[in-house]
Amino acid sequence: MTRIYLDWNATTPLRPEARAAMTAAMDVLGNPSSVHAEGRAAKALMESARAQIAAALGADGAEIVFTSGATEAAALATAGRDLACGEVEHDAVLACCDPLLPVDAAGRVEVRVPGESALQLANSETGVMQTLPEGLALSDLTQAFGKVPLAFNWLGCDMGLVSAHKLGGPKGIGALVLRRGIETQAQLRGGGQEMGRRAGTENLIGIAGFGAAAEAAARDLANGVWEEVAEIRNILDSALPGLANNTISVGKDMPRLPNTLCLIAPGWKGETQVMAMDLAGFAVSAGSACSSGKVRSSRVLRAMGFEDGLAAQAIRISIGPGVRRDDVLRFAETWAAAYARARSRAA
Repeated sequence: MTRIYLDWNATTPLRPEARAAMTAAMDVLGNPSSVHAEGRAAKALMESARAQIAAALGADGAEIVFTSGATEAAALATAGRDLACGEVEHDAVLACCDPLLPVDAAGRVEVRVPGESALQLANSETGVMQTLPEGLALSDLTQAFGKVPLAFNWLGCDMGLVSAHKLGGPKGIGALVLRRGIETQAQLRGGGQEMGRRAGTENLIGIAGFGAAAEAAARDLANGVWEEVAEIRNILDSALPGLANNTISVGKDMPRLPNTLCLIAPGWKGETQVMAMDLAGFAVSAGSACSSGKVRSSRVLRAMGFEDGLAAQAIRISIGPGVRRDDVLRFAETWAAAYARARSRAA
């Protein structure tokens, strides 16, 4: 069976550019904090990757602080700050902020005091995009970075979260992006790396892969690759109602990520759909990868006003470059046939 991977919002395939950069970095001997020639070579490689990420993110002049991922970056960004957010945020942000901001039926969040708030640019489950207010304290850019045009310098926020494995880089490396002049409270203390904000010897191999992936992602975006992805997603979005006419496509009429489809199938639990599709050779999810292993309905959909039963009957299909029209049509036919069997058994 040839498997088809439709869970790109959970993690993406490693780009060949990232793999090559990481392989080359394995032969760089020095510690970036050492002052000898080997250390300077390691430092130069790290700073080159930092520049690649800043350029891809439109963050020239901002500060890129390397972390183990967006989760650690969120903890670093919010340390000592009391920030409000909406219930649609990723768990990593919700763990650090108070979910006090109202969410409407379309998934949009009302930010009342931007300087005391966090707001994601795009939701990982529904793909719904937010409009960031000027002066926002923090934005989770993880899902949007590399998929839609953005420039940190023009977003009007103080801090941003990014992660390498969402755009073709390795797992275990991310960054906190800081507008120049914004300070944070270090959570890992020791050697004073990363301008004193995050101690510990830098993950040079991961950083090299992150830089190469970010540069390649920016190139794909400029070349219209994600417009082609959106066309494939829209083909799937259009095919499904004809095969199962009571489905709900969440966020279909809203600005959303070009690759994401959140589908509710009334009467068929999300985790059961995921298992059925897995057995049929398709990888999809029942929401955020960080919480989909838990048997519960989608918090994001409940925040949007969906009752608990419907919120538990959703799956997320997220695609990327290389997923073909035939792949999504095959998925649609397989999924619809399985749904029909599930409804027949329930009747």
